[in-house]
Parts: sequence; C-alpha cells; structure tokens
Amino acid sequence: MENGNYANYDGQDFDSMPPVVVKTLPEAGARDVSPGLAEIRVTFSKEMQDGSWSWSNAWEDCTPELIEPPKYEMDKRTCVVKVKFSPNKNYGFWLNSENFTNFRDAQGRPAVPYLLTFRTRNGAE
Repeated sequence: MENGNYANYDGQDFDSMPPVVVKTLPEAGARDVSPGLAEIRVTFSKEMQDGSWSWSNAWEDCTPELIEPPKYEMDKRTCVVKVKFSPNKNYGFWLNSENFTNFRDAQGRPAVPYLLTFRTRNGAE
C-alpha cells in the first residue's frame, strides 16, 4: 500500500508514532447535536501535553461560543472545552492542521490533523 505524503512508520513501535484522535463527542459527522450549553470532548491515543492545543476554524464562522477554555481530564488523553451551540448550524474544527500543531503528546510529537464537523438540530425540536 502506498503511503502518499505520510511518514513511513513501518517497523516502529507504538510509542514512537504520533498521537491520533480516537473518539470525539459530538461524534464526527453527527447531524442531530442538541443546541445550547455543551462540551466538545476529543480523546487521543496517547497522553498529551497539558495546556497545548490547536482548535482551528475549518471555515469562517464555524465555531461555537466558548464558555470555558480547553483543558485535559485526569487521563491526560481527553481534551474538553465548554461551549454554547446555536440551533441549526454546521460546526467545524481542525484539531491540528498544516499550520497549527499544538496538540502534542507527552514526548512533543504533534497529533495527526483531524477534521471534526457536526451539525446542531433545530432548537424547536
């Protein structure tokens, strides 16, 4: 299989590989997220550096109102940010990107970029 633009990790152990997103809440691609106060939760494959993240806009006007700044849970793998979602809106974040790489594991390796997109439902539902 061709690797394209990605580094070749053949023969390397898990600890030397970059972290990846393994779970998000809301789930990527969700179309029925409740509007209002909520948390966005992103879990990585490894322990991450505290106080370091890159929540980048995927497009103009695509991020919710921030209620509290991001923080890691005690597992050091799950980053949580408290937000307020508007009804009937598309949201999108790059968790790391070509230009922003502050989601890093405990050894300083940047996480593989991940596009998180989802949509809130109508507030009247």
